[in-house]
Amino acid sequence: MVRQIGEALRYHKPALGRLVSYEMGKSLQEGYGEVQEMIDICDFAVGLSGQLHGLTMHSERPAHRMYEQWHPLGVVGIISAFNFPVAVWSWNSMIAWVCGNTCVWKPSEKTPLCALACQSIVASVFAANKVPEGVSGLVTGGRDIGEWLASDTRIPLVSATGSTRMGKAVGTAVASRLGKALLELGGNNAIIISRDADLDIAIPGAVFGAVGTAGQRCTTTRRLIIHDDIYDKVKDRLSTVYRQLRIGDPLDENNHVGPLIDKDAVNSYLQGHRSRQTAGLPFRCGRRSARR
Repeated sequence: MVRQIGEALRYHKPALGRLVSYEMGKSLQEGYGEVQEMIDICDFAVGLSGQLHGLTMHSERPAHRMYEQWHPLGVVGIISAFNFPVAVWSWNSMIAWVCGNTCVWKPSEKTPLCALACQSIVASVFAANKVPEGVSGLVTGGRDIGEWLASDTRIPLVSATGSTRMGKAVGTAVASRLGKALLELGGNNAIIISRDADLDIAIPGAVFGAVGTAGQRCTTTRRLIIHDDIYDKVKDRLSTVYRQLRIGDPLDENNHVGPLIDKDAVNSYLQGHRSRQTAGLPFRCGRRSARR
């Protein structure tokens, strides 16, 4: 059935990819790419399903054998973030399903339409195979729903993706009841560009790492550590590339960068600019646009 879900995602990739781009704001190319990640994890999970191996060990007792056998945990709770509204859920659910678990998904309250679309696709596959209700659960809502999932003793494993602040709260709640937690949280990533680096590779990698998803992901490049000998060259080339970036409607494939997710994100971005100005830090590249 996971294989069939992968086939259904292949069929719905254009529509689901556009929905991801429309609701979250990432570029259309990234929206398609995220759905492809879902397809790929379905293929991976199907292969993994035949490799859920345990250990076999010799016993000191004659005519005895000891072996290790894994059993499903039961219910897996999944809390996903807005920046990858569909891929993160698939990474967790497909693996959980081939291991024999059921799932309850709490998507970001900022991207509920993507979650409803995924649930609809899965429901059609499950209905065709007469799968009992409840194998794939979806609960939409805000922070209180995430707190309920983290605290519910009937959910032995909670996988949560989001901010470090959120991860600390979820980790503490799950640990307090001796549950298991998988946490994928925010980062502060740097790219190191050495003196001998191939700049034709390093520059595009640094730029896409910084501007992909408008910088709204845990793997976003936030710092560059550049060898003194090539610092000016790298800075000039980066400025040239940034001036060519097209910002606008994410559904327009000619644009590279879409909007931030909401007004709070915009305010945080503007506050960062004000802090830079207060600190007297130089500004290398920028453009003015009329506010609408």
